[in-house]
Formats: sequence, structure tokens, C-alpha cells
Amino acid sequence: MIDLIVTADRIRTMAGAELGVTAVAIRDGRIAALGSREDVTAWRGAATRVVDLGGATVTPGLIDAHVHPVLGAKLTRGVALLGLDLDGVRRALTDHAATLEPGTWVLGWGLDPNVVHGRRLTAADIDDVVGRRPALIRLFDGHSALASTEALRVAGVDGPRAFDQRSEVVCDAHGRPTGLLLEAAAIALVDTAAPEASVEEIAARAHEALSGMAALGITAAHALEHAPEAPAVYGLIEAEGELPVRLRCSPWVQPGTHEADWARVAQLQGTGGRRWYVRGAKLFIDGTVDNGTAWLAEPDTLGESTSPYWPDPAEFSRAIGWFDAHDVPTTTHAIGDQGVRHALQAVARAGGRVRHRIEHVETIPDDLVEVFARLPITASMQPTHCTEYTAPDHSDNWSTRLGPARTSRGWRIRDLRDAGVRVALGSDWPIADFDPRGILAAAQLRRRGGAPDRAPIGPEQAITARMALEGYTVHAAWSVGEDDVAGTLEVGKRADLTAFAVDPLLAPPDELVDAPIILTVAEGAITHEALVGAAWT
Repeated sequence: MIDLIVTADRIRTMAGAELGVTAVAIRDGRIAALGSREDVTAWRGAATRVVDLGGATVTPGLIDAHVHPVLGAKLTRGVALLGLDLDGVRRALTDHAATLEPGTWVLGWGLDPNVVHGRRLTAADIDDVVGRRPALIRLFDGHSALASTEALRVAGVDGPRAFDQRSEVVCDAHGRPTGLLLEAAAIALVDTAAPEASVEEIAARAHEALSGMAALGITAAHALEHAPEAPAVYGLIEAEGELPVRLRCSPWVQPGTHEADWARVAQLQGTGGRRWYVRGAKLFIDGTVDNGTAWLAEPDTLGESTSPYWPDPAEFSRAIGWFDAHDVPTTTHAIGDQGVRHALQAVARAGGRVRHRIEHVETIPDDLVEVFARLPITASMQPTHCTEYTAPDHSDNWSTRLGPARTSRGWRIRDLRDAGVRVALGSDWPIADFDPRGILAAAQLRRRGGAPDRAPIGPEQAITARMALEGYTVHAAWSVGEDDVAGTLEVGKRADLTAFAVDPLLAPPDELVDAPIILTVAEGAITHEALVGAAWT
């Protein structure tokens, strides 16, 4: 028996011919039939629910190709500093610190390195406003943090350290830590001294974020993380109900790990719960341009970004080959041109048993566009990282570090698409807002949607509305080998649907950013509804 029927004036199947499709029938979480409103009478049974969305447009369920549900829940504790200048940051920290007991840690996130110009952030920028308390403030990129002087003291960080990965406790000329911590291992020195969030707190915050995603049309997401507490977090959520978004989780594989560690990741494959499962592995070949930890073919303008995250890049390549041989798909964080090149070479030398993917791809020369086109590999990119964190006049930290030539090769989504490369789109939440409407608009406008006064950044890299929607559906599903069950509306595939109040392929992008999401359906279950004007029967 058919469980649910959804009808709308326009249904974009993203599977070729879709003329005349105005109805979708769902049974046991799968699409049972596609047709017109005239078919509803024949499809429906006594217990079938029918919802007519009127003039809405239904698309395949949106897939965010890059999120961090558990890590994001942990990183976004404390005060949000996104979009604030230095004065605003200091005021926000002052106000937040005033609400805390003496000696309590001050936590914050979303700090933009562009709040200071011509230098790096130091503990002196925040020591006075946090009341000499221990403080750990995450920068927006997720790859760096600023610790107060008291936090460094409490954590026992009093000089430079050596790590198995490219991390750094930034020190002054006298060997004293400045407060800036680059990459995971260095941040962990202070983070482990800060109070931990309980699993219950993490679960509540993760559920809140995932519910927000569902309310904006996201039906599934690629969680490029699988922290030790993740099974407990998802278990707590599923004990109370269902995950609002289906999650594909990929554990991290760090430098300093070996085959025994990789085998443990392989053993996790396929484990999970009702709406989450482990599949794939996440690796990093470099850091970020803003930190000077990306891997560039030539140094940045400060003489930095010259080394890979894996001290021995050959070992990274061996890991890619090992995972491919053991049927574990990989996705690699690669931002700088040399990092992307090395990751592509590693994938090309692997056996090609599974699909691999490269994340971010922020600056690449022409020849790497051609390499992408020759390989069965997906570029996973985040348009709002360009439109929110760089400036049209190239005055931002990312652009000044790279210089004009490499900045002009930033976020080449259109060039990759024109070369035939699949490009999955996403947010990298909490690094950027997970609202897909803003990301779809930014991909088409190369600026923030709803802000026509802002100049576009690299407008030649703007993509069409269909390309953008493909990035959230067809290409996202293909990138992880799920194109047989997701990404399009076809009989037999998962019943994942997103209903927009406007047609995302026809509406001006500046209007799309505020257009309501009417209905979200994940595997046949309604995860969000705002059915004003819709008819239920």
C-alpha cells in the first residue's frame, strides 16, 4: 500500500525527462511511482496520506556534502564571533565573560583572522577582555585557535612543540607562545585542559543543528568525521526518536597512523544506527591558506604554506592506496595547489576499486582542471567559503597571502564543471552556515545572495541554477557511490524530497535565499513541514 503521496505543480526529478510529473508515490521509504495528479486516485489506499503542495516545486532531497555534526556541536560552545571586527569581538568576549564565574573558561568560535591586518592574532588581543581567565577561541577555519595567556599557563604550554603532523604552537622570537595554535595537535594541547562537554550536551546541540538542516530541506549529509563519542551521541538521539538528517560518517585518518590503525577504520565500515552509518575515511594533505598551513607549489607572500600536513607525503599516498585496496572510499582535504596535485596523483595511482573525492580545492592551475577531468573523482566544494571569507578587492587575508595569480584561480567551480568534472556542494558546517539556499545562490552569483550591492568574486566561475542543484543532489550522491539510491527522483530510489516555495531552477538567486522550504521528506518520513496553503487528505 502507498504510504504517502506528494503532489505539486512542478517536480524536478533531475533524471532527464520530467514533463508532466506532478505526483510522487512513496511506499516503505522508497519511491513507488511517479506520475500526475490524475494518478492519485488509483494509487491511494485507505491509509494513504496525500499532500498537495499547490504551486511549490519538489526536487530530490538536498544532500550537504560536507558537515561536522559532532565536532560542530563541540566547536560552537561559547560565544559566536562570526562577522565581527576586532572591537566587536572584544565587546562580545567582555559581555560573555561577565556572565561567568571567576576562573571559568571563556570559549568562543568563528573568529576571523582578518580582524587584524598585517599581523597575526595574539593572546594580547583578548587577555584583558576575558578578565585574565583561561580562554580558547576557535578561528572560523576550524584549523586554528587563539588561547589566552592564562589558558597557556593552565595547559602547561610554555614553548614550541614537535608533532607527528604539521601543527604549530606559534612562538615569538624568544620562544614564548603567542597564543596562536595552528592545526589539530597544537589546539589539542589547550583543548584537553578546557572543560569537556558531556555526551548529553553534544547530543542536544547536534540534534538542534540537524533539525535546522532538515527545516531547510536537507535530507542527508556527509559527516566528514566520526569522533569516538559519535556512536553515543547518535544513540542518544535515536533513543528519543530519529535523526532528522541521514548521515554518512567518515572517520579521520591522521599522520602517524599505520596499517593497524587503518584496519580499525576499515572494520568500522557499515556500522551505524537507523539513520547513520560509517562509510569512507577522511584524510588531510594540508591545512589552510589563512593559517599559512596550506601546501602550495610556491610559498605564499609571507613565505609560508610550503609543506604538507603529512610530514611524509609518500605515506599519505600509501594510505590512499591501502584504503582503495580494502574497498574504503576516501575524501581528502586539499586546499593548496600542490596539496590538490599530490592528492590527485595518489588517487590516480590507486587501484580505482572505489570512488574518491577531494575537499575544498581552493586554488588550482589549469592543468589540474584537466587532471580532475581525466579521473573518476569528485571535487567537493563550498561556494560560501569564497563569498563570505574573501573580498572582491583581494584585501582579505586569503587573497593577500596567495597573491593575484593564485587568487584569480580560486574556487574554479565553473571551469571544473565545463571540463566534465562532478562537483558536490556543501557547507562545511560549522565553518559556514548550512543553509543550502544561500549556498545555491552564492554558487550562481559568486557573492552573498540577497545582497545585490556586493561585488561578485571571480564572476566567471558562476554556475547555472541546474549545475548548483546538481551539486546538492546528483553529484553529491555520485561522489559517494550512492547514485543508485539517491540524488534523483526515480522509482526504487530512496524517497528523499525537498519542496521549495519557488522553483530553484527559475527563481532569481537573490529571491531563493529567503524562499520558504515547504516540506522535507527523508526516506519517506516527513522531517519538516510548513504547509501553509497545502492540502492534506
